[in-house]
Amino acid sequence: MTIKYSIGLDISSKKVNGSISLIDDNQKVTVKSSILFCNTLKGFSELSLWIKKWHTQLEIPLVICMEATGVYHENCALYLFEKGYDVSIILPNKAKHYLISIGLKSKNDSIDAKGLSKMGAERCLDLWQPAGKYFYELRQYTRQHQNLQEQKTVIKNQLHALEFGMYENKAVVQQLKKVVQLFDKQIKELEKIIKKHLESDEIVKQKVENICQIKGIGILTVATILAETNGFELFKNYKQLISYSGFDVVERESGSSVIGKTRISKKGNSHIRRALFMPAFTVVKYKEPSFFGLYERTYAKHAIKMKSYVAVQKKLLTTIYHLWKKNQEYNPNYIFIIQEKEQELSSLLGFEKAESTQKNSLNQVEAIQGKHSLKNHSRLPLC
Repeated sequence: MTIKYSIGLDISSKKVNGSISLIDDNQKVTVKSSILFCNTLKGFSELSLWIKKWHTQLEIPLVICMEATGVYHENCALYLFEKGYDVSIILPNKAKHYLISIGLKSKNDSIDAKGLSKMGAERCLDLWQPAGKYFYELRQYTRQHQNLQEQKTVIKNQLHALEFGMYENKAVVQQLKKVVQLFDKQIKELEKIIKKHLESDEIVKQKVENICQIKGIGILTVATILAETNGFELFKNYKQLISYSGFDVVERESGSSVIGKTRISKKGNSHIRRALFMPAFTVVKYKEPSFFGLYERTYAKHAIKMKSYVAVQKKLLTTIYHLWKKNQEYNPNYIFIIQEKEQELSSLLGFEKAESTQKNSLNQVEAIQGKHSLKNHSRLPLC
């Protein structure tokens, strides 16, 4: 008895290889058919007719799996999503490891499509939803800004090497200086476009202003995070956001042996980590209470500055997430207000031991700042 249909699509810039599989109640996966079509609207129509031909039992669920191949998969994914199909987009490294795990030694587009269809049949994959046009355009702006910055750095390095070389070539130096000036002009224009884009939506504008009250967080940082997360639309909690950004902690341990040091996975969106790199230094420099306190506590434990700055980056991200979701202004003294309220409550309840009250309050603040206590997660915007 068939319990699930699965279609795997291996997509390139011009063509798409497809394969449909089904899994029965004995967990046996059978490949039924394959197809090759163009990566165009006409080809997508052929795919739709092919799906209808083989998906005869409409009451049985169908999932369509494809790899994230640059931007070449986006049009096909959007077409299928608008047709009402369940679409899952898989990272290439996950698909590669799956194909290795089932013993496939050869590799071509047809084999990859069959492997993706088997993967979709065997596993319960997360479903994909397209980004909204507003944040999709914002992502194009912020990524272009990053590209311009990177190219400008390359040219400035070349210019530096020429200026300190044995013989100076004035013609080449002059050309490189003009290129740097052009990049500066384009970067400034793009920053104005990003700001105008954020201000075009009143709700987004208000939320961005609330977040930018954190010393060290600017419009470009917030724009990058919003663009890469689709305005936090698909995240149910901060843990998903941390994992998506590559800030989740991984460890390797087997029995009594510890293999390597504990570190962040970095298996996530690198644009977000890049955007938070400098702001982490700035909030510590200006001694923003919650972030500076976290930096000092973590540095006292392991005496590794960069590790503490990474902890601050992670906290900045979750702070931005909560301020955005709750549409609240940033209050740098929020933790001290919590302490005062707890002390007032303790006195009203008749607790006379100030030391005990202070100890509990400090434990509470530690949970808020460093450990992200689930108990306090829903009511503390600075977690």
